[in-house]
Amino acid sequence: MDLGVRWKLHGDGRAPAPGAVVRPDERLSWPRTVGLGAQHVVAMFGASFVAPVLMGLDPNLAIMMSGVATAIFLLATRGRVPSYLGCSLSFVGVAAVIRAQGGTSATVTGAVLVVGVVLFLVGLAVQHFGARIIHAAMPPIVTGAVVMLIGFNLAPVTASTYWPQDQWTALLVMLFTGLSVVCLRGFWSRIAIFLGLVFGYGISWAFDRVFGKIHSMGPGGKVTDHWRLDLSGVSKADWIGLPHFHGPSFQWSAILVALPVVIALVAENAGHVKAVGEMTGDPLDDKLGTAISADGVASVLSTAVGGPPNTTYSENIGVMAATRVYSTAAYWAAAGFALLFGVCPKFGAIVAAIPGGVLGGITVILYGMIGLLGAQIWLNAKVDLRNPLNLVPAAAGIIIGVGNVSMKFTDNFSLSGIALGTLVVITGYHALRAFAPAHLKKQQPLLDEGMSSYDAEAGAQAPRAES
Repeated sequence: MDLGVRWKLHGDGRAPAPGAVVRPDERLSWPRTVGLGAQHVVAMFGASFVAPVLMGLDPNLAIMMSGVATAIFLLATRGRVPSYLGCSLSFVGVAAVIRAQGGTSATVTGAVLVVGVVLFLVGLAVQHFGARIIHAAMPPIVTGAVVMLIGFNLAPVTASTYWPQDQWTALLVMLFTGLSVVCLRGFWSRIAIFLGLVFGYGISWAFDRVFGKIHSMGPGGKVTDHWRLDLSGVSKADWIGLPHFHGPSFQWSAILVALPVVIALVAENAGHVKAVGEMTGDPLDDKLGTAISADGVASVLSTAVGGPPNTTYSENIGVMAATRVYSTAAYWAAAGFALLFGVCPKFGAIVAAIPGGVLGGITVILYGMIGLLGAQIWLNAKVDLRNPLNLVPAAAGIIIGVGNVSMKFTDNFSLSGIALGTLVVITGYHALRAFAPAHLKKQQPLLDEGMSSYDAEAGAQAPRAES
């Protein structure tokens, strides 16, 4: 059985030939391949390392399981779809809602585990029936609206939790990160979030030295005098050790909050597979269902031991577009680096020590990017918002999701925010379509066709917040 773990040396192994690319079944010399693997890990640092912190999960376990997830994905796709799987930011809002309802880390991972199972089943359905089954339930107007409300539902988290901890640091980090995304070139623009974090650490340390402790709301929500950058946990952490594992806990209320993220993950996978196929010249439509199922399996395995869910990353598409190296050997190297980081508690302690003000500046951009990916889906699919069949359900669902509108059905069961907004978008669209006049029912492109313009240039210019 070909598992895609054999690679031919490309040319002299130093660099792609002029006008050529290093295909998934090829590689450069091993030192260069290992270096590219490290580059991929750094590229996804902003989302995959920050997301578990925002979700309240162990960053060491998160990075370890991202390495395991990447290995599973590469084996499942037989090495045809180069990709690194990292923690999806789409679940940050879900985690915030579940914790606000009194849920624990086990409740969060239990809800997300169910999402992984559903995503696996969706992948099997796509393998059997093709991508049209996705379009039948989730046309671009629905997909874009759900992704948008998931991202914008996070705005209060930044406004009430992170930004107030240190508003001036947050402002400076936001400005620096934005300038890095826009003004830097090549690989440096791909790691703008990482650079913003490093800048934030430096600013927080400098402010502590110059101004002393800050009187503001701390991580626990209480207003106290505290240091902006507290590295006391780093000195206490061991260099080598296993992360903290825990089992999931299942609650229907939490599961219903998390399920809408399936739509975002399907859209992310479709866009990733389509983009890689276009850049490598190898049509990968036959691998879409496999990729979605592999994503689901990886997320189930990660959340079963207490880690976050995983998804494909367009930051890595940008790295591939810039280097013209699509070798899956580099992703195996990246998975190896992730496993090494996972067994270094000191590294996890550094990540966990990210100052609240720094997270305030970073999340302003990250959360906004998640929401605007929904608009990008609409643009790529050429969704006509002048059509009331598209406009009405999307408008209603987004306002419900962003405003965290709640519907109470019984004393023990209610729907609000992301879950209620998604339900309104999906059921509203299909119900209105059943009664709409024929001239409003224009054929829309398939989801994967709507995402197909995620080409090399777009992937290189726009790092993704999530998925």
